[in-house]
Amino acid sequence: MNGTTEPVTPIPAQLAQRDAERLRVYQELMDFYHGVHWEGRDRRGEKRLTFNYARVFVDKVTSYLMSGINFAVDPVADSPEARERARRAEQTVYQVYQANNLEQLDFETEVDCAILGDACYKVIWDAEARRVRVTTPDVQGIYAWWLGDDTSRLWKIASKYTLSADEAEFLYQSRPKDKAAAVVEVWTDAEFELWLDDDRIEKKPNPYGFIPFIVYPNLREPKKFWGVSDLHQVMEPQRELNRAVSQLSRILELSGNPIAVLENVEESEDIAVRPGAVWNIPEDAKAYLLDLLQGGGVGLHIDYINLLYRILHDVSESPRAAFGGTERDLSGVAMELELQPLLQRVRRKRLVRTAVYNRRNELILRLVEKFQGVSFGENHLRVVWGPVLPQDMSRLVSNEQVLIQSGVHSRRQAMDEVGVKDPEQEFKRWLEEREAILRMNKELNARPSRSGARERALREDGVEE
Repeated sequence: MNGTTEPVTPIPAQLAQRDAERLRVYQELMDFYHGVHWEGRDRRGEKRLTFNYARVFVDKVTSYLMSGINFAVDPVADSPEARERARRAEQTVYQVYQANNLEQLDFETEVDCAILGDACYKVIWDAEARRVRVTTPDVQGIYAWWLGDDTSRLWKIASKYTLSADEAEFLYQSRPKDKAAAVVEVWTDAEFELWLDDDRIEKKPNPYGFIPFIVYPNLREPKKFWGVSDLHQVMEPQRELNRAVSQLSRILELSGNPIAVLENVEESEDIAVRPGAVWNIPEDAKAYLLDLLQGGGVGLHIDYINLLYRILHDVSESPRAAFGGTERDLSGVAMELELQPLLQRVRRKRLVRTAVYNRRNELILRLVEKFQGVSFGENHLRVVWGPVLPQDMSRLVSNEQVLIQSGVHSRRQAMDEVGVKDPEQEFKRWLEEREAILRMNKELNARPSRSGARERALREDGVEE
């Protein structure tokens, strides 16, 4: 020990050497989603057909996953004040949801998450607009540090992105040397650092008191932080399907333009396959057209393609019925059993997303409390998912009516089940309507009673109207 301190490597330089394999896989997965399926260089004249089932599967599963999502805030304490604070908190969540167009942003983020295996939300306070801003940074620029073997406890997040020279000068009053600058934000619970290329231009206490990033996996792999892409399992059968269909296409193309086979012929001229063609060949020679379709060879190719097609549906957990095509009429429980693999996959994803959206709503409420001086109290956040499969609304309402009458469900729970976005407001409107109807009934009942009393009084006096 000589008392000297070794220089600390700047954060941008550290990131350049970190997670190289993860970023390489991200790029490969993104290319595959966009149809880059064939490996190796294209040989001249080789037919390469690409049927991008992988992209269809990702989009289809994401559509099922995001089919209806609502948020609820329930008070922990049972008092009128607590219920009022919870109602205001729920309204705040929906206001932020609408202001940031999160319905569309969430869908796009889920597509990215299914492709890459990971996604990220950033929840910050916009001081100029005085509102909460929710964005989705590119996870390819996100770097995470967690404590030991506990991947759920992040202590530092770095976000790397690129700005043009003009943007960097406008935002940070610093002109980079090149046409573009690499910006790195480093967040911990206590501090915030901002780097422009290799220069740290700002370091200050974290204004929020928490890391404003939510990094989450598509599907969680046990004991690992980064998630699993939906594409990993379908890549091999997808490539093989492209190869098999391309091979069958070449066979059919050659059969439509048959190959002339000559035996015991040393030279050949003017041998053309066309209607009415006459070939002059030696006496002991033979000539015929090569039939690539004889012996049922095409059937074997088609059977193999159908097998690959089934494998794709099996490994992606997306049965053919999920695409609207079934070999028989199905309804009710039978359809649900047919789609059970897809339902299970969606459920596994929703387990992860429930924690993510609850955390996002928690950060939203904490920022509003901090910067607008509002107190929402202690509440329980919930995510109310819509049904994956189409529902018979009349039957669902009838079931909920029975559950309410028997005391199993509250009206609030029933409204959650049928997809009412704001049950508290809807219940308030119901109470107002009920009160107005009761008041109207009282007024209508009072009028006949007064008329009847007047008739009785007249009859007692011997007066007829």
